Amino acid sequence: MANYFRITAYHPEEDLSIIMDSYGLFEKLWQFSADLIQKGFKILEVGNDTKFIEGQIPKTDFEPDKYILRSYQKGQPTNVGYHHAGINYVAIKVGDKVYIPDNTKIL
Repeated sequence: MANYFRITAYHPEEDLSIIMDSYGLFEKLWQFSADLIQKGFKILEVGNDTKFIEGQIPKTDFEPDKYILRSYQKGQPTNVGYHHAGINYVAIKVGDKVYIPDNTKIL
């Protein structure tokens, strides 16, 4: 079974935030993080599909040879509250997309 990972990262030199998924490209989450760090990103949130809640970014189809850019914006991401299944969570907003990176962080 392939691993589904999601990372929120910020590139300080470009002043660019991203939400990026990987579904099958990496075996371990740390490999995905390390690859983005080598490209100049600072990792802000990491998780697999048992930790994050999709919010406005549903999981994608299996893509074993690609990065999957889900959202981006100039500047840093924003922490916001997000109501899901009767619970208010701490969420991340990048561009016009919001997701919950950690299903244990409740407001």
